[in-house]
Amino acid sequence: MTTRLDSDDIRGLVLGLALPSMVAQFVSVLYSIVDRMYIGNIAVIGETALAGVGVCGPILTMISAFSSLIGIGGGPLVSIRLGQQREKDAEDIVSDCFIFLSVISVLVMGLSFIMKDRLLWWFGASETVFPYADEYMTWYLTGTIFALMSTGMNQFIICQGYSGTAMRSVLLGAILNIVLDPIFIFVLGMNVKGAAIATVLSQLASCIYVLGFLFGPKSRLRIHVRKPSFKNFRNVCSLGMTPFLIIAFDNVMLISLNAMITKYGGGAEGDMLLSCNTILQSFMLIITMPLGGITGGTQTILGYNYGARRPDKIRLAQRYIMGLGFIFCLIMFIFAQTVPEIFIRIFTRDEAYISLTREITKVYTLGVLLLPFQYAITDGFTGMGVFKYAFALSAWRKVVYFACVFLIPPILGVKDIFLCEPASDIIGPIVSIAVYMTLGQKLLRRL
Repeated sequence: MTTRLDSDDIRGLVLGLALPSMVAQFVSVLYSIVDRMYIGNIAVIGETALAGVGVCGPILTMISAFSSLIGIGGGPLVSIRLGQQREKDAEDIVSDCFIFLSVISVLVMGLSFIMKDRLLWWFGASETVFPYADEYMTWYLTGTIFALMSTGMNQFIICQGYSGTAMRSVLLGAILNIVLDPIFIFVLGMNVKGAAIATVLSQLASCIYVLGFLFGPKSRLRIHVRKPSFKNFRNVCSLGMTPFLIIAFDNVMLISLNAMITKYGGGAEGDMLLSCNTILQSFMLIITMPLGGITGGTQTILGYNYGARRPDKIRLAQRYIMGLGFIFCLIMFIFAQTVPEIFIRIFTRDEAYISLTREITKVYTLGVLLLPFQYAITDGFTGMGVFKYAFALSAWRKVVYFACVFLIPPILGVKDIFLCEPASDIIGPIVSIAVYMTLGQKLLRRL
């Protein structure tokens, strides 16, 4: 069957898939940013509550990594099967992934409730911020199934080429969250709890939209409830383990950062740095999530052409993907180095917090211009099913980050801990580019 993925207009295809996916990821950032924005502006408790939500952030994102295990693990396989003209096999993978993700969502939610308090203490919550972190996380976890299902199954809309539909599912949840947050937080006076409940309801709406499409007649590959194939589960997990571990390690990195800030920052200074770091990480999400949308949303092009054995189209697509990512990161780099306070003031009006966050943001984003190459190369390898290269390159970048997080504070002081990000953002991509120009090109010549 002819599909738009057969198009020779690679530039148009990249833009047609990358831009909606980029917008969708940008909008999805609003889930966390809107919560943090309103929480930071709660009278009296704003900055402390913001630190509590910041501690929850990496833990909740780590939980969401299970959606990548199935969604990003299954998506490239579906694209490859479509490129091989094996549509029935592609539909079976989609159906099986729905069953896999349903079971995993229930298990993850149960284990998260059991481990909740211990995780918050382990990952940097002080006695002051723990009550706010505990309240937010408790209510947020009730929507675990909706969050994982909407994010994970949305990948199977993208891999069919319906990037606009995938974007609308995210827009629905984000807009609803923007509307509900002030109602629950301020009008109903529910504070931190209200932010979490608003997010859960928004995720429920996105989940209903995604599953409604995949079960409905408009989807090229529809979900059919069937006995799942263990072979499909093994193949999905083999490929999905790379993005799962990447996301998991990313969040372990942030958790380690919070823990080291708490350890070396002391009481008041540590809590202040945690609050500033929460704002900083929100800004970084505005860079990394849309960038991931560009490189992740175009994986289906690479997977389809890898399955169809068209190396020239893969190379051309990669050039456009890297170029688009670089333009985006250049814009964000200029903003971060010149006027980051425009973003920071959304969260707090305290000049001391604004000044400190501005300082660490300028340091933390020094290596942003090399990130599009890192993302395009690792996501490209994942899209083609070559998970061993993707994992190795991502793991190397994490190793650099971890080393800096643990070595910098005792040597240079806690404020210089934020040098860990530019160090990993510069060293990691340099190695990735070298691997792509050697082993990556050798791989494509074999097609």
